[in-house]
Amino acid sequence: MDKTYLARGGTDMDISGGELDDLFSSALGQALSDVNNAGPVVILPPDITRFHSRAGFLTDIAARELSGRLGAVLPALGTHIPLTALERERMFPKTPKEKFLVHHWRNDVSELGRLESAFVEKISDGAVRYDWPVQINKLLKKDAGFSLIISIGQVVPHEVAGMANHTKNLFVGAGGKEAIDKSHFAGAAYGMERMMGRINTPVRALFDEGFRRFGDQLPPVLWVLTVMGPRTGENEAGGPAVRGLFIGFGRECFEKAAALSRKVNVDLLDEPIQKAVVYLEPEEFRTTWLGNKAIYRTRMAMADGGELLILAPGLERFGEDLEVDALIRKHGYRPRKEILEKVSRDAELGASLGAAAHLIHGSSEGRFNIRYCPGKALSKTDIEAAGFSWGDLKEAQSRYNIDSLKTGWNTLCDGEKIFFIPNPALGLWAEKRRFDLTQ
Repeated sequence: MDKTYLARGGTDMDISGGELDDLFSSALGQALSDVNNAGPVVILPPDITRFHSRAGFLTDIAARELSGRLGAVLPALGTHIPLTALERERMFPKTPKEKFLVHHWRNDVSELGRLESAFVEKISDGAVRYDWPVQINKLLKKDAGFSLIISIGQVVPHEVAGMANHTKNLFVGAGGKEAIDKSHFAGAAYGMERMMGRINTPVRALFDEGFRRFGDQLPPVLWVLTVMGPRTGENEAGGPAVRGLFIGFGRECFEKAAALSRKVNVDLLDEPIQKAVVYLEPEEFRTTWLGNKAIYRTRMAMADGGELLILAPGLERFGEDLEVDALIRKHGYRPRKEILEKVSRDAELGASLGAAAHLIHGSSEGRFNIRYCPGKALSKTDIEAAGFSWGDLKEAQSRYNIDSLKTGWNTLCDGEKIFFIPNPALGLWAEKRRFDLTQ
């Protein structure tokens, strides 16, 4: 089925909670009537790391509208830590807690098929040469008994896929280790800067081709996609605004959402940033696996020889997964060429290509300095061993008071010019000359 029920959005739009409820309820009702099966429904939302996507609010609405047809809620964790009870209550306060299941990326998956190595090599311009398994949580297959999957999430520039969500929510959010490892490494080997903010990328082609060939093994998937944009001026403290809501079966709703996200979430700068200050909200960013969005999303904006200062009061460790955490501690964040060489020599790293990709993504490629200012859980030795410079959090927060800084350019009392980003997950920043608008 290929049908779009709603495509509402604009760069200055600010869809209220009440309007979101009305729009989604109506579209969901139409979709349910078009699905010729009255069986139970599973919702696939993001986890707490996408709290600002409004996916929690939309999941609560879906749970209310489905009522007795709500079979399960399976947060698309990918490699992330499962939701705590407090996180679940914060993000999904009106969805029955007994409906929540946990996705285990190492052992909960079923393989739908494989894309041959020749296809993967071709779409990646020869960056990698291996086949790719189309893996998904076994509960999402048709034979598990669900009549519909409702996939909810935010479309925003992404370091692995180019743009987040849609088929990525299935094959990464609810995918398996081999699929996640290989897709992430394909993107890193191809080049992160060549993909971020683009709709059609090699990694997106993997997900879409896997869905095209093997999606008939799944129930219909209803895509519910938000585009979030930062508020500015006196409204900035109110959190991000909903700039768009796109709902439908098929790819059209994703293409429209991604086109809007390109306008809303990509900030092209006339000059490079000599000093960037990025704040990582402690409830959202507890690992560098997530917190390195501060690096991914600014790398194309940073000046050679500049400094990226990351205020990370909630930082507890490096990896979400303990095995991956150990690999990060062992190898550190290094330039792409160095990690590719390590993969060829180190069997353990070669067997964890997702971790290898993350090590590439978290490097400045030697162009600028990355100074992490963590809380007490990680020491100066830990930070420096991982390939970063260390900074004193208390001292940095004293100089750069996030409550008095505005998003974007700021000039301090002593004349220092900085670029402040309060949440790197909400966008992509790039110097104009480093971002090809034709792609």
